[in-house]
Formats: sequence, C-alpha cells, structure tokens
Amino acid sequence: MKRFLVVIFLMTYQIQSQNSMESKLPYYEIPDTPESYTAGTVAARMLDGLGFRYYWATEGLQPEDLSFKPSDDARTSAETIDHIYILSKVILNATLQQSNEGVNDIPDLTFNEKRQQTLENIKTAADILRASDDISQFKLIFSEREFPFRNSINGPIEDAVWHCGQIVSFRRSSGNPYNSKANVFTGKVRE
Repeated sequence: MKRFLVVIFLMTYQIQSQNSMESKLPYYEIPDTPESYTAGTVAARMLDGLGFRYYWATEGLQPEDLSFKPSDDARTSAETIDHIYILSKVILNATLQQSNEGVNDIPDLTFNEKRQQTLENIKTAADILRASDDISQFKLIFSEREFPFRNSINGPIEDAVWHCGQIVSFRRSSGNPYNSKANVFTGKVRE
C-alpha cells in the first residue's frame, strides 16, 4: 500500500510539474486585443493565432505521435515540428532585421525545448510587430536578397499555420486528438 501511495504521489508531482511548465509557455490563450488597429497589431494578431494553434497542436504529443507519418513519402510529426521551428526563426529574424544565414541549422533540442523555443520565437516577433508603427522595415533577408514583409505573411507565417494543421491531423491519426476545448475562433480554452 505504501509503495502504491508513493507511485501515486510521484505521478501527481510529475503531472503538476508538466502543467506548471505548460502554463509558463506563451499562447495557452491568445493575448487580449489591443485598443487600436494598426498594421503592426494586425500582423501581431496573425502570429498570436499561429502561436495558439501551435501550442495546442503540439500540447501533449507522445513519442508515438512524433514518429507518426501518414505515408512513406510524408514527414513525421517531429520533422514537421522541426520545419515550423525553422519558420519561427525566419519570422523572428525578419522582426529583428537579421539575415537568415544558417536558419536551417537546428540545435540538438528535446521536443519540449524545441516547442518552447518555437513559441518564444513567435511571441517575441508578435511583440515587436505589436509595438511597431512601420512594419515595412521588417524584411526577409536571405543572403543578398531582401523581400518585403508581405512575403512573411504568405510565406513563413501561413506555411507554419498550414503545418500546424498537419500536426493536428497526424495526431488524430495516431490516436491522440487535439484538445477540443481550445477554441481557435476565440483564442481561449473553454472550461
């Protein structure tokens, strides 16, 4: 009996620790709407929507979910998460006005570390945009080529949203569905 209670305690502690870590990540819910509409607040809201979708698409993924792929020609969920991580760096680099040299280099991170870094990249980029009066300064820079911010919208931002949908589909196929209480319309979690 004593051994059983110790196991229950350890399991409860582990779940509480995970929940504590989860609550510290950005995008459990979308931040409140700013008072005014500007190009920067609208672009930031797009990233907030991406962050919310990514948070819930990746919340609670297990090793079997990460290794799932629907066919031999498809990426696994883990490979798709790597791709979204790279896209988040491209988006962040645009807002930091930095080149994307080496953006495809992925450090050796655990899934949880990569998830956290991706969410933080999205949040930092959104915060920069939210505070900006002129988003035209945030160009995509690839070596000698520069692209206007609008290419960030139809490029890495929308690509990342697309891939979040893939992760949701893949996790359903691997038997671990998306939390239906996370409402993408309101950006809130229903009780």
